[in-house]
Amino acid sequence: MPYIKKGTKAFRKTTLAMFFGGFNTFAIMYSTQPLLPEFSHEFHISPAVASLSLSLTTIALAISMLFVGSLSEVKGRKPLMNFSLISASILAILTSFVPNYHVLLLFRILQGIVLAGLPAVAMAYLSEEIEPADLGVAMGLYVSGISVGGMSGRIIIGMLTDFFNWRVALGTVGVLSILASLLFWYLLPPSEHFQPRPLDIGNLTKSMVNQLKDPSLLCLYGIAFFVLGSFVTLYNYIGYQLIAPPYSLSQTLVGFIFVIYIVGTFSSTWMGRRADMHGRNKMLKIGLLIMAFGACLTLITPLVIKILGIALFTFGFFGSHSIASSWVGRQAIHDKAQASSLYLFFYYAGSSSGGTIGGTFWQTLGWGGVISMILSFLLCALLLSIRLNYISPFNQHTKTTLTLQKANC
Repeated sequence: MPYIKKGTKAFRKTTLAMFFGGFNTFAIMYSTQPLLPEFSHEFHISPAVASLSLSLTTIALAISMLFVGSLSEVKGRKPLMNFSLISASILAILTSFVPNYHVLLLFRILQGIVLAGLPAVAMAYLSEEIEPADLGVAMGLYVSGISVGGMSGRIIIGMLTDFFNWRVALGTVGVLSILASLLFWYLLPPSEHFQPRPLDIGNLTKSMVNQLKDPSLLCLYGIAFFVLGSFVTLYNYIGYQLIAPPYSLSQTLVGFIFVIYIVGTFSSTWMGRRADMHGRNKMLKIGLLIMAFGACLTLITPLVIKILGIALFTFGFFGSHSIASSWVGRQAIHDKAQASSLYLFFYYAGSSSGGTIGGTFWQTLGWGGVISMILSFLLCALLLSIRLNYISPFNQHTKTTLTLQKANC
């Protein structure tokens, strides 16, 4: 069967479905992020403890993805993604009825487990079905859905929390997510290049070990850890700063800070195209440097400059993630689902670690401490991208040679 090419009806349906899938997943996942100050106040907990409502979700998702990717090799890509989106939406509605913070954390862990179905499988689906030359654009549109979902979910949460309460806000996001799930199910074409395989724990373990032996993939996994760790840390604690003097913004206005996510919708696609034309590594470094510059701007007191810094930081993040995630699909010749699962494991492990550790920096050193931690993470990511520049060409040549040798056997 031919691959899905840009400009065709199938390409439009696929990318639109992935857009809705990304919207659903990340509207739910990050729905509690703008509520951290609200949780601190209502449940009398510290910012670091409040951040567990997000960190536990992402670490549960990270662990679950190690197995969900392999399960999709048996059950198929689309059915697993459908189940993930519908079940997560139902859990999101149920979360609005929890009696206390401990039960809320339990439901958030369950959400993390079932949410793994889309991000663990989406990259593998796109890598299998999309024409390789158009993969960067397709992945960019998927990441755009992530940015819109994250943005709109937070804005809705902020507004409804101000006018009603956080329970109404979370329930509303759950209902909207069910609608997005149904659109995903309707639009996404069935897999044409997927080859089902029986579940083999031994081969699964061997496959993951082999992926971890690939130095290029290891660098990409490390970059994923540090990039999302930086991003989540900034957005976790910017709300605490903005609701306090000298800004004293309302929950609604803090929620509208996430309108900045719209730049991610543009940057993920734009940077994906530029990476296809000018080289992935070059554009990845540019994305990381933009993030660092934006983070530094948030240290300046005037609100307009601070918002500009957040916008640049967000632009760099979504561009970097779009490039790195599509790179994994190209780098892994075999067992793409496992390679994608490992990438996302490190990605969300970075979110969990950075998001909670950042609370300690905020409590002890203030916003300057948070930015220092973010810059340290970005420096590590930049060093890995420099290392990747040296090992990737040789490693890709080796893989191509081995593939040709196997084909001739």
